[in-house]
Amino acid sequence: MSAVSTPTQIGYTIELALAFDEAIQLVTEELQKEGFGILTQADMQAAFQNKLGKDFRRYTILGACNPGLAYQALNKDLDVGLLLPCNVIVYESEQGATVSIVDPIAMLGVIDNPTLDDIAQDAKERLQRVYLRLLEN
Repeated sequence: MSAVSTPTQIGYTIELALAFDEAIQLVTEELQKEGFGILTQADMQAAFQNKLGKDFRRYTILGACNPGLAYQALNKDLDVGLLLPCNVIVYESEQGATVSIVDPIAMLGVIDNPTLDDIAQDAKERLQRVYLRLLEN
């Protein structure tokens, strides 16, 4: 498998030469290694078809949560829950599957609360390790 990486303003994007379902499985496994579980899994293709009668590529939003980090953050600022969980998207692309992982520091940039900085940095480092392992696969 080959991977191509592209930074974005709010995260990291990786093009994987994997089938969509394989990419979902790999991303989920790599997130688990860093203490993240999947709280939500939104199938946008099915939602658009069911609600709008519109076709769309396979596109899933994974709501990844590290309970320990979420607990710490919510104890500092209850409003941070508006930014949780950390979203990871996986969608079909010409190369196979595209994965984008949010940057928690960019997300928390909308809140002016320096007590969250260390927690956001920890989350970012964990998600960056996921990203780097995806690049190696």
